Amino acid sequence: MKRIKNISIGFLVSFLGSIPLGYLNLAGLEIYSKSGWHNLVFFLFGVVFVETFVIYFTLLFAKKLIQNKKLLKIIDLFSILFMFILAFVFYLNFNHTEKSNHFLQEYLLYSPFVIGIILNGVNFLQLPFWTSWNLYLLNKEYISVERDLKYYYIAGTVIGVFLGMFSLIVLLQAIFQKANQFSILIIPVFIPLFFIALGIIQIFKGYKKYKSC
Repeated sequence: MKRIKNISIGFLVSFLGSIPLGYLNLAGLEIYSKSGWHNLVFFLFGVVFVETFVIYFTLLFAKKLIQNKKLLKIIDLFSILFMFILAFVFYLNFNHTEKSNHFLQEYLLYSPFVIGIILNGVNFLQLPFWTSWNLYLLNKEYISVERDLKYYYIAGTVIGVFLGMFSLIVLLQAIFQKANQFSILIIPVFIPLFFIALGIIQIFKGYKKYKSC
């Protein structure tokens, strides 16, 4: 019973957590639209490969990580900078068509699995996300981590991340195909603004979190 509960809760948290639009989903959408679902699958394998280790270590050290305020501040700072860097990179690529296409061709020469590992490896937002969630689930005793039970929880989270991202990317591609001209006009503006908005949100969250420190 505890095994099923761990898998179910892990799946639910990670599935819902992976649905909001983020840069990993946008990268997956680009790979899917340019090189098909099989490369998307390998990209997601790379993402969940990194995610497995992140979830495992934040599960083991959740209480210690949440108490390390200095480390959390550094993670939050890198998260903010990373959002603005992504906005700038996407803006340059979309507004230099020839360079963008050349960049994309070179980009797709690499293994989608390796791309997934690299992009998720610099995904600083997942550390506070999983640390907070794992600490909450442990404190409320929604999951059990003694002996091999933690591996069932991790398995549930990995499945949830994969299916959540895959579902969103396929859905977005279907929407953009039906509104192709609209997406051509909107995406070059929307994606950089989206990352700028995420960076601003992170600034406000960080200010609210640390203003009393």
